[in-house]
Amino acid sequence: MKNIIFKSIGIALSLAISTSCTVPKANQQKITNNNKNPGSWTVTKITEDNIATAVAALPGIIQQAMDTSGLPGLAVAVVRSNEILLLEGFGLRSSKASNTVDANTVFQLASLSKPVGATVISRAVSAGTISWDDPIVKYLPDFQLGSDNDAVSINITLGDLYSHRSGLPGHAGDLLEDIGYSREKIIHQLRHLPITRFRDQYEYTNFGLTTAADAVAKAHNTRWEDLSESLLYQPAKMHSTSSRFVDYLNAENRAITHQRKQGTWVPGPVRNADAQSAAGGVSSTAHDMARWMQLHLANGKLDGVQLIDANSLQIMRQPHFISNVSSDPLTRPSMYGYGINFQVDASGHVRWSHSGAFLLGAATNVVFLPAGDIAITVLSNGEPHGIPEAITAQFMDIVETGEVQFDWLNLYQPAFAGFYSNPSKLADIQPPAKPMPAQNLNSYTGHYKNRYYGAAKISVRDNKLILSLGPKPQEFFLSHWDGDTFSYYPRGENAVGIAAINFNTNTQQLTIEYLNSNGLGTFSNQ
Repeated sequence: MKNIIFKSIGIALSLAISTSCTVPKANQQKITNNNKNPGSWTVTKITEDNIATAVAALPGIIQQAMDTSGLPGLAVAVVRSNEILLLEGFGLRSSKASNTVDANTVFQLASLSKPVGATVISRAVSAGTISWDDPIVKYLPDFQLGSDNDAVSINITLGDLYSHRSGLPGHAGDLLEDIGYSREKIIHQLRHLPITRFRDQYEYTNFGLTTAADAVAKAHNTRWEDLSESLLYQPAKMHSTSSRFVDYLNAENRAITHQRKQGTWVPGPVRNADAQSAAGGVSSTAHDMARWMQLHLANGKLDGVQLIDANSLQIMRQPHFISNVSSDPLTRPSMYGYGINFQVDASGHVRWSHSGAFLLGAATNVVFLPAGDIAITVLSNGEPHGIPEAITAQFMDIVETGEVQFDWLNLYQPAFAGFYSNPSKLADIQPPAKPMPAQNLNSYTGHYKNRYYGAAKISVRDNKLILSLGPKPQEFFLSHWDGDTFSYYPRGENAVGIAAINFNTNTQQLTIEYLNSNGLGTFSNQ
């Protein structure tokens, strides 16, 4: 799960706005006006007529987005106060079958799991069992960040990690998950990462947030998956919602994840996000998400019962850190609460929002507009290209102004393109026509070690080098590129294509480019 603006999983968008429907001619003219700035300040009044128009327009907006993109399926929920204004499925659960999506189809939420999980913690805060200001070591005494900075380890709080102000580098731990490490092992390994600017810089980290959730579970002497169920899913009657991958996998009415290959949507590899359950591992339905939105719009009350104290819930949704500042004077800074974005939109209204994205095939978005007492969630079964965000942006445009303001899908797609950009030095180039020869393959073999990524093994099979990596070793065939440089194709959520491996037989080391973003990708032969 990424930070969509600057490349995560579940995702936090500074532009997360939304709208609706097959737009009338006036609106079609409006969205072609490229002289407008989506961040410009305006003053609008939310009216009953605008809300009715937005809800009526939403099915058309969705169909238009699906026709344009070819997206297989999605589900939408719109809630105002205690009333569900729209709850509907569109398209197919799988591009390879005829089963249609409905309001009870189970989708993977990806990073939309973050505000759901923060709601779980808000109930614990409401009950007085924990505080956002509690230090992590209170519940995880062995936790450590920055091997040379004990002050951070001792002082870092649940709130620090849930607002991404820990000082960890962005997406810390994600690559450990890709190669198969468990939640507990990844949390332990975070200590080896560089820590910079504690409480002074926003860096989106799935496993930082997961650590905080794990600490809250430990405070309750249980697992996060069980705590989520007992504190939120059961009392809120979100009966199809789970923080366990197996429950998504076993759901009969399940949306299959899809990737877009050469313009065609095909079922993708199934993503098991149990390691980062609180950050990206929730699965749910439009129906259940409607109840979750009702809980928030009613400030913690659902079905006449105050499940969460209103003040405790508001602490989660208020800004705790600036997540993005633009040099454009017309664009307001984005802020982050605890597991949720906080923005003031172009119409001067506060919004709470979050996106979710799996490159392996899921994209989701939620937007709350408290001033209008209205919220919308879109869940989809395709990799992220800004489709849920474009739908919610159009819907909220109509709610606030009476018409769609921009061609949001065309605005969002370039913002998401960075997800698929390969930073490798080998990307988009041809191998040398006359490469320098490799050494004898046996000179590269051996057992290599790395304090962060663990063990790696290089062996020879069928006259090819094989890299074995991870706790349950994954095998990758290496292809010779040039001299002591080989190429391979990583697998997993963060893999975007070819990557390089460089051997240094003099020092008995290898550097895996894909794992070297924080300078930790060098392994030594033992």
